[in-house]
Amino acid sequence: MKHTAIALLLMVGLSVHAEDKKVNIEKTTIQWNGKKVTGEHHGSIKLKSGSLNMNNGTINGGVFLIDMSSLVNEDLSGGMKEKLEGHLKSDDFFGVEKYPLAKLVIKEATAFKDDMSTVKADLTIKGITNPVSFDVKRVKSAYHAVITVDRSRYDVRYGSGKFFDNLGDKTIYDDFTLDVMLVVE
Repeated sequence: MKHTAIALLLMVGLSVHAEDKKVNIEKTTIQWNGKKVTGEHHGSIKLKSGSLNMNNGTINGGVFLIDMSSLVNEDLSGGMKEKLEGHLKSDDFFGVEKYPLAKLVIKEATAFKDDMSTVKADLTIKGITNPVSFDVKRVKSAYHAVITVDRSRYDVRYGSGKFFDNLGDKTIYDDFTLDVMLVVE
């Protein structure tokens, strides 16, 4: 009985330090950047929901849903902007109609040292899940990360030199980045 009581007190004591922090989706920003042989494009995408689990100041987990239909281009205007956004949302790229959400699930993270932590997570795009790893910088009540994603691992093949030969200057690089400033409450 004494050991059970001690174990219960330890579990309660440890769980007091764990907390889920809701993400402020209005203040959180996600900027994307994709490159091709002849240039690059950038824009934004919105978070639909998210929570970050912290334990004694260390990231313990988290789940984030990304609204793929919110993807916008910010370096073009008019018809070219609409054309690119439509193409990125089409089945050639992210198939937004069939896959309206992408998901990031944090699996583990190192303790913060000088406000930096390395995070390992699972990223799901188009129903395909792959592990990703990235560094996170703590900035007051926000967390900044630049996540490099290899689109070819999520069956996003359009213009990829891994799947098509002789693309020349039509080649679109497989890696794109997500520059995330996650604001928690």
